Amino acid sequence: MLIGVPKEIKNFEYRVGLVPSSIRELIANGHQVIVQKGAGEKIGFNDELYQRVGARIADTAAEIFQQADMIIKVKEPQPDECRMLHENQVLFTYLHLAPDPKQAKMLQESGCVAIAYETVTNQHHGLPLLAPMSEVAGRMAIQAGATSLEIKNGGRGILLGGVPGVVPAKVVVLGAGVVGTNSVRVAIGMGANVIVIDKSLERLYRLDLQFGSKINTVFSTMDSIEEHVQSADLVIGAVLIPGASAPRLVTENMLSKMRPGSVIVDVSIDQGGCFETSKPTTHEDPTYIINGVVHYCVANMPGAVPRTSTVALNNATLPFVLALANDGYKEAMRRNHHLLHGLNIANGKITHQAVAEALNQAYTPAEQMIGE
Repeated sequence: MLIGVPKEIKNFEYRVGLVPSSIRELIANGHQVIVQKGAGEKIGFNDELYQRVGARIADTAAEIFQQADMIIKVKEPQPDECRMLHENQVLFTYLHLAPDPKQAKMLQESGCVAIAYETVTNQHHGLPLLAPMSEVAGRMAIQAGATSLEIKNGGRGILLGGVPGVVPAKVVVLGAGVVGTNSVRVAIGMGANVIVIDKSLERLYRLDLQFGSKINTVFSTMDSIEEHVQSADLVIGAVLIPGASAPRLVTENMLSKMRPGSVIVDVSIDQGGCFETSKPTTHEDPTYIINGVVHYCVANMPGAVPRTSTVALNNATLPFVLALANDGYKEAMRRNHHLLHGLNIANGKITHQAVAEALNQAYTPAEQMIGE
């Protein structure tokens, strides 16, 4: 199979779909790989490193999209990239289609086979290809929140961990999944007073066992969210429903009662955001203020540390990339139903139920598309 790796073109995105070590594995399995010139340059993977392991370098993305049987990316394809996709071409990347009907329509019109990292599952009911970026985003969320709390950035001018004689900041984490757990770990390390809110008692139990008296766990209700958000210095939105839009847990009315200079970091923004006042921002212009509350809603937080993020992502995606290349997508998905859950669009049809419901479109079971 000929596998293509185009250079990412989304704003402030320097990650790359495959690192040289991953390409070496693919070539050892009998495949060919074509990489766009300069795709990994910014993060220390220059063209020479790719050529050394056997990859071919292409000058333009158009060459890659025209020739490749499978495209490996990081971020969702931008409109110009969607127009270059063609029928039966496999696209393996993050898609986040629920809040993006335009992208979904373009992918459907292309006739491609679009497989989303964020909906591939594992035997533990987890999301193994989302987890590495969730770990990065969760840890970065606290850093971003701490910086946003500085007075020069519109914050209250408080130190997250306080100092002797001064109470630490109150950090409220909405969601006890991978993002939430990593946010909690960093917030504790910085000395903050941490509250975790989730509707899963099992997850709260696990966090309680892991962190003990260093955190307080709270069952999620409208009352508990309202109570703790309004008194928080920093709120981390770490809510995820696989494939679907994030629920809007925090209303504008709740936010209006927060103290001026408080901060929210909405890690759920890739799926639409869990704060009513959230809208996507970029690393170049990461924050805005509504009702005196600083909003940090960067849609690709791990893009700020692209080398760490790229290597972590490749560690997780490589086994699936190899399966798709070695067996073809249909056979690979027949053998691995966890990979089948990643199929979002195939031959113009939406094949993930949560995505179809979010977009209010017809749902075609993925099993039908692979002949099961």
